Amino acid sequence: MDRKSKRLTYHATMVVCIIFTCLICLTVYGEQPAYTFKLDRQASQFLKNARYSWDYLNVSYEDGEILHNLVVDGRFKNILEIGTSTGHSTIWLAWAAAKNGGKVTTIEINKKRYSTAIENFKKAGVDKYIEALYGDAHLVVRELKGPFDFVFCDADKEWYPQYFLDLESKIGVGGCYAAHNVIGSYSSEVSRFLDYVKKHPKFKTTIIKGSGEGISVSCRTVW
Repeated sequence: MDRKSKRLTYHATMVVCIIFTCLICLTVYGEQPAYTFKLDRQASQFLKNARYSWDYLNVSYEDGEILHNLVVDGRFKNILEIGTSTGHSTIWLAWAAAKNGGKVTTIEINKKRYSTAIENFKKAGVDKYIEALYGDAHLVVRELKGPFDFVFCDADKEWYPQYFLDLESKIGVGGCYAAHNVIGSYSSEVSRFLDYVKKHPKFKTTIIKGSGEGISVSCRTVW
């Protein structure tokens, strides 16, 4: 084979390899909606516009931003939220998950709040990154298979210990379990939970003050 033929064969081989690589990418990532700057603008603008209009015990804007940064910085993809309310924290989590190629599974027991949250997800442009479950988290959580690399709990405080017990085996090394309202007005109600995770030999717990209600973040260090 002369030099020209070898060169043509090489280029043809390279073209085939590029096409094959593109087909693999489409197969692997085709089902996950692509993250775009349009989504960035839409989610950011929605959250700014709605900043002072959230009720039903949604997290503050500041705490939502903290959750978003935790997920982005940790590169977390498989996220679970216990307690959707009308979706403020869910939108922050889903926006972050979109950047990482992941999604959020969220649970809400109140039908009206659940329906409102669905509409808010669409307005923020993050609905494609959310699996919203309507039901009792006491029952749903224990049935979820996982694994999850980030959990955010902001539901009934007296059940905080049980939620953690139901999920700790579904969080791998490097994964984190965050809980809202661990200081401030609900501190007495979550003291048993906080005492448990602080003493857990396989998790390291830190507390972020944020808006003043506090977010505990317990990350698994060993299996």
